[in-house]
Amino acid sequence: MGYPYYTGKSENRRSDGPAKLPGSRRDIQTAPAGYKPDSGLVDAVNVALLLGQPLLLTGEPGTGKTQLAYSLAWELGFDNPLIFETKSNSLARDLFYTYDALGHFRAVQTGVAGSALTFITWNALGRAILLSLDKAHVESLLPPDLKNGGERRSVVLIDEIDKAPRDFPNDLLNEIESLYFRVPELGNIEIRASHERSPVIVLTSNSEKSLPEAFLRRCVYYNIPFPEREELIEIVTSRVGGFGAGENRLLSDAIDLFAELRKPSSGLNKKPSTAELIGWLTALTEISVMIDQPLRKESVLETVGVLIKNQEDQKTARNIVEKWLK
Repeated sequence: MGYPYYTGKSENRRSDGPAKLPGSRRDIQTAPAGYKPDSGLVDAVNVALLLGQPLLLTGEPGTGKTQLAYSLAWELGFDNPLIFETKSNSLARDLFYTYDALGHFRAVQTGVAGSALTFITWNALGRAILLSLDKAHVESLLPPDLKNGGERRSVVLIDEIDKAPRDFPNDLLNEIESLYFRVPELGNIEIRASHERSPVIVLTSNSEKSLPEAFLRRCVYYNIPFPEREELIEIVTSRVGGFGAGENRLLSDAIDLFAELRKPSSGLNKKPSTAELIGWLTALTEISVMIDQPLRKESVLETVGVLIKNQEDQKTARNIVEKWLK
Protein backbone atom coordinates (compact mmCIF):
# COMPACT_ATOMS: atom_id res chain seq x y z
CA MET A 1 0.00 0.00 0.00
CA GLY A 2 1.39 3.38 -1.00
CA TYR A 3 0.21 6.88 -0.12
CA PRO A 4 -1.87 7.50 1.97
CA TYR A 5 -0.04 5.28 4.44
CA TYR A 6 -2.50 5.89 7.26
CA THR A 7 -6.31 5.96 6.97
CA GLY A 8 -7.43 5.99 10.60
CA LYS A 9 -9.70 2.98 9.91
CA SER A 10 -9.16 -0.15 11.96
CA GLU A 11 -10.29 -2.44 9.16
CA ASN A 12 -7.34 -1.29 7.09
CA ARG A 13 -4.71 -2.68 9.44
CA ARG A 14 -2.02 -4.44 7.46
CA SER A 15 -1.96 -8.21 7.64
CA ASP A 16 1.06 -8.75 5.39
CA GLY A 17 3.71 -7.30 7.67
CA PRO A 18 4.87 -3.80 8.55
CA ALA A 19 4.23 -1.03 6.05
CA LYS A 20 7.16 0.09 3.94
CA LEU A 21 7.36 3.80 4.56
CA PRO A 22 9.70 6.14 2.70
CA GLY A 23 13.00 6.90 4.38
CA SER A 24 13.99 10.30 5.69
CA ARG A 25 14.30 12.96 2.99
CA ARG A 26 16.67 15.11 5.02
CA ASP A 27 19.86 13.78 3.44
CA ILE A 28 18.50 14.54 -0.04
CA GLN A 29 17.09 17.94 0.87
CA THR A 30 20.27 19.08 2.63
CA ALA A 31 22.98 17.42 0.51
CA PRO A 32 25.91 19.85 0.16
CA ALA A 33 26.11 19.26 -3.60
CA GLY A 34 22.65 20.78 -4.01
CA TYR A 35 23.36 23.99 -2.08
CA LYS A 36 22.80 27.14 -4.18
CA PRO A 37 24.50 30.21 -2.65
CA ASP A 38 23.97 33.64 -4.17
CA SER A 39 26.97 35.49 -5.57
CA GLY A 40 27.22 37.79 -2.56
CA LEU A 41 27.53 34.83 -0.20
CA VAL A 42 30.22 33.27 -2.41
CA ASP A 43 32.18 36.54 -2.27
CA ALA A 44 31.82 36.78 1.52
CA VAL A 45 33.06 33.20 2.00
CA ASN A 46 36.11 33.81 -0.17
CA VAL A 47 37.00 37.04 1.64
CA ALA A 48 36.70 35.28 5.01
CA LEU A 49 38.98 32.48 3.76
CA LEU A 50 41.45 34.99 2.37
CA LEU A 51 41.66 36.95 5.64
CA GLY A 52 41.39 33.94 7.93
CA GLN A 53 38.48 35.57 9.75
CA PRO A 54 35.23 33.99 10.96
CA LEU A 55 32.24 34.38 8.65
CA LEU A 56 29.12 35.67 10.42
CA LEU A 57 25.83 34.94 8.63
CA THR A 58 22.40 36.38 9.32
CA GLY A 59 19.11 35.96 7.46
CA GLU A 60 15.65 34.54 7.90
CA PRO A 61 15.39 31.03 9.39
CA GLY A 62 15.41 28.48 6.58
CA THR A 63 17.51 30.52 4.15
CA GLY A 64 20.52 28.19 4.35
CA LYS A 65 22.82 29.71 6.98
CA THR A 66 23.62 26.39 8.62
CA GLN A 67 23.84 24.52 5.32
CA LEU A 68 26.53 26.89 4.07
CA ALA A 69 28.99 25.29 6.50
CA TYR A 70 28.28 21.84 5.03
CA SER A 71 28.59 23.13 1.48
CA LEU A 72 31.89 24.84 2.32
CA ALA A 73 33.38 21.76 3.99
CA TRP A 74 32.23 19.56 1.10
CA GLU A 75 33.68 21.78 -1.62
CA LEU A 76 37.00 22.22 0.22
CA GLY A 77 37.29 18.44 0.65
CA PHE A 78 37.10 18.55 4.46
CA ASP A 79 35.12 16.29 6.78
CA ASN A 80 31.63 17.42 7.83
CA PRO A 81 31.65 20.55 10.00
CA LEU A 82 32.20 20.30 13.72
CA ILE A 83 29.11 21.89 15.25
CA PHE A 84 28.56 23.89 18.41
CA GLU A 85 24.88 24.58 19.06
CA THR A 86 24.72 27.68 21.21
CA LYS A 87 22.36 27.62 24.19
CA SER A 88 21.07 30.31 26.53
CA ASN A 89 23.48 29.11 29.25
CA SER A 90 26.56 28.57 27.07
CA LEU A 91 29.92 29.70 28.44
CA ALA A 92 32.90 30.68 26.32
CA ARG A 93 34.82 27.65 27.57
CA ASP A 94 32.07 25.34 26.29
CA LEU A 95 33.08 26.09 22.72
CA PHE A 96 36.41 24.37 23.40
CA TYR A 97 35.67 21.75 26.06
CA THR A 98 33.48 20.78 29.00
CA TYR A 99 34.77 19.49 32.29
CA ASP A 100 32.72 17.14 34.46
CA ALA A 101 33.82 18.58 37.80
CA LEU A 102 31.13 16.73 39.74
CA GLY A 103 32.04 13.40 38.16
CA HIS A 104 35.71 13.99 38.96
CA PHE A 105 34.89 14.93 42.55
CA ARG A 106 32.83 11.78 43.04
CA ALA A 107 35.59 9.67 41.56
CA VAL A 108 38.07 11.22 43.99
CA GLN A 109 35.71 10.45 46.89
CA THR A 110 35.47 6.79 45.88
CA GLY A 111 39.21 6.48 45.37
CA VAL A 112 39.04 5.64 41.65
CA ALA A 113 39.88 9.06 40.20
CA GLY A 114 42.25 9.24 37.27
CA SER A 115 43.56 12.25 35.44
CA ALA A 116 41.29 15.25 34.99
CA LEU A 117 41.61 14.48 31.26
CA THR A 118 39.26 11.54 31.79
CA PHE A 119 36.52 14.02 32.71
CA ILE A 120 37.09 16.45 29.82
CA THR A 121 35.08 16.36 26.60
CA TRP A 122 36.51 18.29 23.67
CA ASN A 123 33.86 20.34 21.86
CA ALA A 124 33.72 21.72 18.32
CA LEU A 125 36.40 24.41 18.27
CA GLY A 126 38.59 22.57 20.78
CA ARG A 127 38.48 19.44 18.62
CA ALA A 128 39.25 21.44 15.48
CA ILE A 129 42.30 23.04 17.12
CA LEU A 130 43.56 19.67 18.37
CA LEU A 131 43.05 18.15 14.90
CA SER A 132 45.12 20.95 13.36
CA LEU A 133 48.21 20.04 15.39
CA ASP A 134 50.91 17.44 14.89
CA LYS A 135 49.74 14.27 16.58
CA ALA A 136 53.07 13.81 18.32
CA HIS A 137 52.53 17.06 20.22
CA VAL A 138 48.99 16.37 21.43
CA GLU A 139 48.61 12.60 21.36
CA SER A 140 48.29 12.41 25.13
CA LEU A 141 45.27 14.75 24.95
CA LEU A 142 43.37 12.96 22.21
CA PRO A 143 40.35 10.80 23.07
CA PRO A 144 40.04 7.38 21.37
CA ASP A 145 37.87 8.73 18.52
CA LEU A 146 40.60 11.21 17.54
CA LYS A 147 43.65 8.95 17.93
CA ASN A 148 43.77 8.29 14.17
CA GLY A 149 42.96 11.88 13.24
CA GLY A 150 44.96 15.02 13.39
CA GLU A 151 47.02 17.25 11.15
CA ARG A 152 44.04 18.49 9.15
CA ARG A 153 41.81 21.54 8.79
CA SER A 154 38.18 21.63 9.84
CA VAL A 155 35.12 23.81 9.34
CA VAL A 156 33.57 24.78 12.67
CA LEU A 157 29.94 25.90 12.76
CA ILE A 158 28.91 27.99 15.78
CA ASP A 159 25.17 27.98 15.31
CA GLU A 160 22.80 30.72 16.56
CA ILE A 161 25.40 32.61 18.56
CA ASP A 162 22.79 35.24 19.45
CA LYS A 163 21.17 32.70 21.79
CA ALA A 164 24.15 32.87 24.13
CA PRO A 165 24.42 35.21 27.13
CA ARG A 166 25.56 38.73 26.32
CA ASP A 167 29.09 38.15 27.64
CA PHE A 168 29.66 35.03 25.51
CA PRO A 169 30.99 36.80 22.35
CA ASN A 170 33.12 39.23 24.42
CA ASP A 171 34.69 36.33 26.31
CA LEU A 172 35.75 34.77 22.98
CA LEU A 173 37.45 37.80 21.43
CA ASN A 174 41.09 36.75 21.81
CA GLU A 175 40.42 33.03 21.46
CA ILE A 176 38.49 33.46 18.18
CA GLU A 177 41.11 35.81 16.76
CA SER A 178 44.19 33.87 17.84
CA LEU A 179 42.60 30.39 17.90
CA TYR A 180 43.92 29.19 21.22
CA PHE A 181 42.53 28.24 24.63
CA ARG A 182 43.81 27.25 28.05
CA VAL A 183 42.78 24.29 30.22
CA PRO A 184 43.15 25.13 33.93
CA GLU A 185 42.18 21.56 34.86
CA LEU A 186 45.30 20.29 33.05
CA GLY A 187 47.83 22.64 34.60
CA ASN A 188 46.62 25.64 32.59
CA ILE A 189 48.19 24.29 29.40
CA GLU A 190 47.72 26.42 26.28
CA ILE A 191 46.50 24.73 23.10
CA ARG A 192 46.98 26.86 19.98
CA ALA A 193 45.93 25.97 16.43
CA SER A 194 48.47 25.27 13.73
CA HIS A 195 48.94 28.35 11.54
CA GLU A 196 48.79 26.24 8.37
CA ARG A 197 45.76 24.21 9.42
CA SER A 198 43.72 26.69 11.46
CA PRO A 199 39.96 26.00 11.57
CA VAL A 200 37.54 27.77 9.24
CA ILE A 201 34.82 29.29 11.43
CA VAL A 202 31.23 29.96 10.36
CA LEU A 203 28.87 31.66 12.82
CA THR A 204 25.13 32.08 12.37
CA SER A 205 22.72 34.48 14.03
CA ASN A 206 18.97 34.97 13.78
CA SER A 207 19.47 38.57 14.93
CA GLU A 208 17.41 38.02 18.07
CA LYS A 209 19.82 40.37 19.83
CA SER A 210 22.74 42.50 18.73
CA LEU A 211 26.33 41.31 18.97
CA PRO A 212 29.14 43.40 20.49
CA GLU A 213 30.98 45.71 18.10
CA ALA A 214 34.37 44.38 19.16
CA PHE A 215 33.23 40.90 18.17
CA LEU A 216 31.80 42.08 14.84
CA ARG A 217 35.10 43.77 13.95
CA ARG A 218 36.75 40.36 13.97
CA CYS A 219 34.27 38.84 11.49
CA VAL A 220 33.36 39.02 7.83
CA TYR A 221 29.60 39.63 7.74
CA TYR A 222 26.91 38.66 5.23
CA ASN A 223 23.13 38.73 5.42
CA ILE A 224 21.59 36.02 3.23
CA PRO A 225 18.68 37.69 1.42
CA PHE A 226 15.47 35.83 0.80
CA PRO A 227 15.70 34.29 -2.70
CA GLU A 228 13.99 35.89 -5.67
CA ARG A 229 11.54 33.84 -7.75
CA GLU A 230 14.10 32.50 -10.23
CA GLU A 231 16.48 31.64 -7.41
CA LEU A 232 13.69 29.75 -5.60
CA ILE A 233 13.01 27.73 -8.74
CA GLU A 234 16.71 26.86 -9.01
CA ILE A 235 16.87 25.86 -5.34
CA VAL A 236 13.75 23.69 -5.55
CA THR A 237 14.90 22.03 -8.77
CA SER A 238 18.19 21.06 -7.10
CA ARG A 239 16.51 19.71 -3.94
CA VAL A 240 13.28 18.07 -5.13
CA GLY A 241 13.27 15.25 -7.65
CA GLY A 242 10.96 15.30 -10.65
CA PHE A 243 11.40 18.89 -11.77
CA GLY A 244 13.37 19.05 -14.98
CA ALA A 245 14.89 22.07 -16.62
CA GLY A 246 12.49 24.79 -17.64
CA GLU A 247 9.12 25.89 -16.30
CA ASN A 248 6.28 23.54 -15.35
CA ARG A 249 2.79 24.33 -14.13
CA LEU A 250 2.88 22.80 -10.64
CA LEU A 251 6.18 24.44 -9.72
CA SER A 252 5.09 27.80 -11.13
CA ASP A 253 1.78 27.74 -9.25
CA ALA A 254 3.44 26.59 -6.01
CA ILE A 255 6.02 29.37 -6.14
CA ASP A 256 3.30 31.95 -6.83
CA LEU A 257 1.16 30.76 -3.91
CA PHE A 258 4.22 30.63 -1.67
CA ALA A 259 4.93 34.27 -2.57
CA GLU A 260 1.31 35.16 -1.78
CA LEU A 261 1.63 33.59 1.67
CA ARG A 262 4.82 35.55 2.33
CA LYS A 263 3.41 38.97 1.44
CA PRO A 264 3.42 41.49 4.31
CA SER A 265 -0.34 41.84 3.76
CA SER A 266 -0.96 38.11 4.23
CA GLY A 267 -1.55 38.50 7.97
CA LEU A 268 0.55 35.45 8.85
CA ASN A 269 2.50 35.64 12.09
CA LYS A 270 5.21 33.32 10.76
CA LYS A 271 5.81 33.30 7.04
CA PRO A 272 6.97 30.03 5.42
CA SER A 273 10.68 29.63 4.71
CA THR A 274 12.66 28.25 1.79
CA ALA A 275 13.25 25.02 3.71
CA GLU A 276 9.50 24.63 4.21
CA LEU A 277 8.87 25.29 0.51
CA ILE A 278 11.22 22.42 -0.34
CA GLY A 279 9.36 20.10 2.06
CA TRP A 280 5.99 21.19 0.69
CA LEU A 281 6.93 20.57 -2.93
CA THR A 282 8.40 17.20 -1.98
CA ALA A 283 5.05 16.26 -0.44
CA LEU A 284 3.10 17.55 -3.45
CA THR A 285 5.15 15.52 -5.93
CA GLU A 286 4.78 12.36 -3.83
CA ILE A 287 0.99 12.33 -3.54
CA SER A 288 0.32 11.78 -7.22
CA VAL A 289 0.14 15.46 -8.12
CA MET A 290 1.08 15.81 -11.80
CA ILE A 291 3.83 18.38 -12.27
CA ASP A 292 2.35 19.50 -15.60
CA GLN A 293 -1.05 20.18 -14.03
CA PRO A 294 -2.17 23.27 -12.10
CA LEU A 295 -2.07 23.26 -8.31
CA ARG A 296 -5.31 21.92 -6.83
CA LYS A 297 -7.05 23.17 -3.70
CA GLU A 298 -7.32 19.66 -2.25
CA SER A 299 -3.58 19.07 -2.57
CA VAL A 300 -2.73 22.40 -0.96
CA LEU A 301 -5.04 21.90 2.02
CA GLU A 302 -3.82 18.33 2.45
CA THR A 303 -0.23 19.50 2.78
CA VAL A 304 -0.62 22.93 4.40
CA GLY A 305 0.91 21.68 7.67
CA VAL A 306 4.30 21.59 5.96
CA LEU A 307 4.17 25.34 5.29
CA ILE A 308 2.14 26.81 8.14
CA LYS A 309 2.96 25.90 11.73
CA ASN A 310 0.29 27.32 14.04
CA GLN A 311 -3.48 27.14 14.29
CA GLU A 312 -4.22 30.81 13.74
CA ASP A 313 -1.95 31.05 10.71
CA GLN A 314 -3.49 27.90 9.21
CA LYS A 315 -6.93 29.52 9.26
CA THR A 316 -5.54 32.63 7.60
CA ALA A 317 -3.64 30.55 5.05
CA ARG A 318 -6.73 28.56 4.08
CA ASN A 319 -8.55 31.81 3.29
CA ILE A 320 -5.60 32.97 1.19
CA VAL A 321 -5.58 29.67 -0.69
CA GLU A 322 -9.32 29.91 -1.39
CA LYS A 323 -8.99 33.43 -2.80
CA TRP A 324 -5.83 32.69 -4.75
CA LEU A 325 -7.23 29.62 -6.46
CA LYS A 326 -10.29 31.55 -7.59
